[in-house]
Amino acid sequence: MLVIPAIDLKDGKCVRLRQGRMEEETVFSDNPVEVARRWVDAGARRLHMVDLNGAFAGKPVNADVIKSVAEACPELPIQVGGGIRDEETVQAYLDAGVQYVIIGTRAVSTPHFINDLCVEFPGHIIVGLDAKDGKVAVDGWSKLSKHDVFDMAKHFEQDGVEAIVYTDISRDGMMNGVNVESTMKLAQHVKIPVIASGGITSIDDIRALSEVASEGISGAITGRAIYEGTLDFAEAQKLADELAKD
Repeated sequence: MLVIPAIDLKDGKCVRLRQGRMEEETVFSDNPVEVARRWVDAGARRLHMVDLNGAFAGKPVNADVIKSVAEACPELPIQVGGGIRDEETVQAYLDAGVQYVIIGTRAVSTPHFINDLCVEFPGHIIVGLDAKDGKVAVDGWSKLSKHDVFDMAKHFEQDGVEAIVYTDISRDGMMNGVNVESTMKLAQHVKIPVIASGGITSIDDIRALSEVASEGISGAITGRAIYEGTLDFAEAQKLADELAKD
């Protein structure tokens, strides 16, 4: 299981939000390239980047920053989400050196869009499913849809997506632990990898996820915890690797 550092971008800076609220931000760095290099040096094998402005604007806003990170860390697979709503944006990110693009709101609002993308860009499409109480949230978590998260995941698996990033939005940015049970249930429901996101706070969360990683959990995204120091990234990846050998 990969431990995946998150770099959330707002106005070109590395920030974290509490439960997706743009007004509740903590700025961790105004140099995202430097932050990315820090995680590479610590042993990161993938990076998760989110264009927060883009997610709310519905189009890329921090694409130049993401491109700069991709150029500075060419050996590092990067997955990017936030404001990706058309084929041209996907192509632009792949051309910039990004390995995977994450589709969120558009995946739920226009499901056939994912099928088209998987045909055009095989191996590069990830769907981000943000859920609360089993229902999918859209539009920067401002709305809960009527869609069941398990049903949607199954649908996107059939379309050919590479993985699902699953976020329990009641936990994200709150530092109160990851929802291991719901993440495991989703992973058991599909054959494609599930990447856990939201609420990862300490090494105990990494241990708990690693112990059920064989159910199909391929990664765990962590942001606030590694910036505030409640989780040591290098230690977390080492533990995940050790538990994978058992």
